[in-house]
Amino acid sequence: MTEGAAIPRFSIIIPARNEAEYIERCVRSCLENEYPADRIEVLVADGMSTDPTRDIVSRLASEDPRVRLIENPRRVAPSGMNVGIRAATGDVLVILGGHATVSKNFMAEMARILREHPDVWRAGGVVETVSYTYIGKVIAAAQSSPIGVGPTNWRLGIREGYVAQVCFAAVPRFVFDKVGLYDEELVRNQDDEFIYRVKAAGGKQYMTQSVRVKYFARGTLRKLSQQYYQYGFWRIRTIQKHKRPAHLRQVLPILFVLGWFVLIAGGFIWWPIWLALAAYAALYVAGLAVNVFWVARRDDWAVALLTPLACAAMHFAYGLGALRGFWSFVVLRGRFVPKPEAHGLSR
Repeated sequence: MTEGAAIPRFSIIIPARNEAEYIERCVRSCLENEYPADRIEVLVADGMSTDPTRDIVSRLASEDPRVRLIENPRRVAPSGMNVGIRAATGDVLVILGGHATVSKNFMAEMARILREHPDVWRAGGVVETVSYTYIGKVIAAAQSSPIGVGPTNWRLGIREGYVAQVCFAAVPRFVFDKVGLYDEELVRNQDDEFIYRVKAAGGKQYMTQSVRVKYFARGTLRKLSQQYYQYGFWRIRTIQKHKRPAHLRQVLPILFVLGWFVLIAGGFIWWPIWLALAAYAALYVAGLAVNVFWVARRDDWAVALLTPLACAAMHFAYGLGALRGFWSFVVLRGRFVPKPEAHGLSR
């Protein structure tokens, strides 16, 4: 935040590609915030969309000069983030996903937290994963459950105050001047890599339960699996770059999938290992069953009963992606890895 900025100007940066279904809802949630209208700008960094995303944003820009459409020719999220950061004029920058909407008090609360806590470099709220479709609701429930994603504060909304990580954060401009922009090599996990640099430079993070960000889940298990496979794949590169251990929550899916491979292979060598495999599978199924009851208490049984499918899709896809990442980045030393823009992924 700039020195003496009583009412900081917010720049909302939305890297997007083929987000026609969600982008207008996302942009309008920012424009309709309970915050001085002249202190808001919304920059949509379009990754060469092939659907009506660009037309929708252009129409919104013609209706409201606070909206700008900018080009992201590399198409992937981190390059879109950086294009937006360079073009932004605000004191506080927010990287928002095209699938997301913010509560009306988002900017006012973020400004308050950053003003009251000068040591906070990233402030955020609770992310509620939602959907309008049945399968989407199943996926959203799994992504908001302890077995699905582990004890993630910003997903479960179980903390108020200083935390290890927040999502869709408000970040004062000086932070980017100090630690640099997002790493454009990383198709996924660019947020985690950026957060690592923030922490290394002494910055803290703060989460408030008074702010809500709604994030619309992927609509199919196939898309969910693709998303988490990419998370696992690029997690290895993130760890490799900084030569640091990951959080246990981030490596558990890797160990989980590796355990299946080891036990199955071992069973062909020594038959008692099949018993260990059966116990391993039973323990996992028991965890998924407990999660069903947890989700049912919060949502309903119709959604809860299918959450094991979504949880398993996330766990196996992430673990397999990480194993592939280890092979690609560690064993093959980065050879034959497609360039980031080849993935064509938005946030």
